[in-house]
Amino acid sequence: MSEKFEKLVPHLDKMLAFETALTLLQWDNETLAPVEALDNTAKVFGLLSSEYFNTMVNDDVKNLLQELSLPENFVTLEMKEQKIVKKMSKDFKAMECIPPEEYKAFSELIAKSSTIWDNAKEKNCFADFAPTLEEIVSYQKRFASYRKEGNKALYDIMLDDFEEGIDMKQLDDFFVKLRTAIVPLLKQVVAKNESIDKSYNSLTYDIEKQKEFCKYIAEYIGFDFNRGVIAESEHPFTTNLHNKDVRITTHYYENNLESSIFSTIHEGGHAIYEMNIDDSITQTPVGHGSSMGVHESQSRFFENIIGRSKDFWAPLWDRLTSTFPEQLKNVSLDQFILSINKAEPDFIRTEADELTYSLHIMIRYEIEKLLISGQIEVSDLPRIWNEKYEEYLGIVPPTDALGVLQDVHWSNGTFGYFPSYALGNAIASQIYAYLQTKIDFSKALSEGNLKPILDLLKEHIHQYGATKNTNELLLAMTGESFNADYYINYLVDKYTKLYQL
Repeated sequence: MSEKFEKLVPHLDKMLAFETALTLLQWDNETLAPVEALDNTAKVFGLLSSEYFNTMVNDDVKNLLQELSLPENFVTLEMKEQKIVKKMSKDFKAMECIPPEEYKAFSELIAKSSTIWDNAKEKNCFADFAPTLEEIVSYQKRFASYRKEGNKALYDIMLDDFEEGIDMKQLDDFFVKLRTAIVPLLKQVVAKNESIDKSYNSLTYDIEKQKEFCKYIAEYIGFDFNRGVIAESEHPFTTNLHNKDVRITTHYYENNLESSIFSTIHEGGHAIYEMNIDDSITQTPVGHGSSMGVHESQSRFFENIIGRSKDFWAPLWDRLTSTFPEQLKNVSLDQFILSINKAEPDFIRTEADELTYSLHIMIRYEIEKLLISGQIEVSDLPRIWNEKYEEYLGIVPPTDALGVLQDVHWSNGTFGYFPSYALGNAIASQIYAYLQTKIDFSKALSEGNLKPILDLLKEHIHQYGATKNTNELLLAMTGESFNADYYINYLVDKYTKLYQL
């Protein structure tokens, strides 16, 4: 470690301590905390967030970062130190312009907002959440305006927080390309859906047995229970303190077997990424996923490319049917594979099939653009949401819970996050194409041996954390930068074969 960088370390350690405490509080809020704890806990959250802010944004840190960023000093740093300085400098610039009292107030609001959202969803009443969401939107637009340079749109600033370098123009082109390919294919697929019997999925499945199977399948795909845990929450998510403490949640429904299984595999993909980050960078500003798009590529890779393939389920079929013998006694493996890949328009993003999934994301992307630009208000959201679902998917959500209230993201203030899901699908398909050139992917899955796949993902993606961006990872791994054609080709090939089009 260089002598100059060493001066920054105590600040990094203190920031990490506050960040860890905040993560634990948020985890507790989402999983185990009693409802009446909310207001008091929010005050603690606000105070800790304020301390984190002050630890990050002060003259000592500013001077150190400026000194370390000087060319003559920067070149003397180790590679990981350079990445940390670069990442911290960007974060410092983003936070420095926010008044501390506003950051504290916003943090307190976010500590309460997910519970307010959860209650509104349970009551199916958007009006109960709307005032809180209006506050969140106001804060996020104001924070983005503090960071605004030149004519850059506020929403582009928000997008950059989740996928550096990606803006609305690129996303508009991306979604037009996807829509052009997916919509015609979806129509062909839906026309043949009558032959797929999926009634088994809505039978009654014991929750405790679901938990048992989900624990088994998480471990099967590579989740390490010595370094991770599974809990329950309304909306499944993954969080981590470092690579030896990674936590995921899922949600269990008595009358939907697939939901908990695929949520577990999805969040397991996120978790495995975090567990495989190199020890030398964990608990540093670059000790996490490269971007939200890359992170989603890992969860969607596990959930869909691995988890919805026949090769993956062949060695698991006896285990699943013996866990639920009555419900699955008349279901064959081939029927199950067709069912878990059945493509049809539905209301819920997290339950969406691969073919319609990006249409769900496109709807959210278009709504966020309108909301942040001021073309619509929060009060317009239920109407706009339903209109776009009718336009793109041909269905209208009958309730707010099945519509505008279904996602937790806006209650957390994460505007600009949703496009990462579609980008993640595309990145996953590009990675998949590369892996098929290196190993017999099908054979590894059918033999129940995920190690060759996990080893390649760790070698090329996971270990680097955020020391490389999306294109740097893809270029080093596949020899080319991001290319959405792999995603389109993957979907067309998969659904043409599944549906014998």
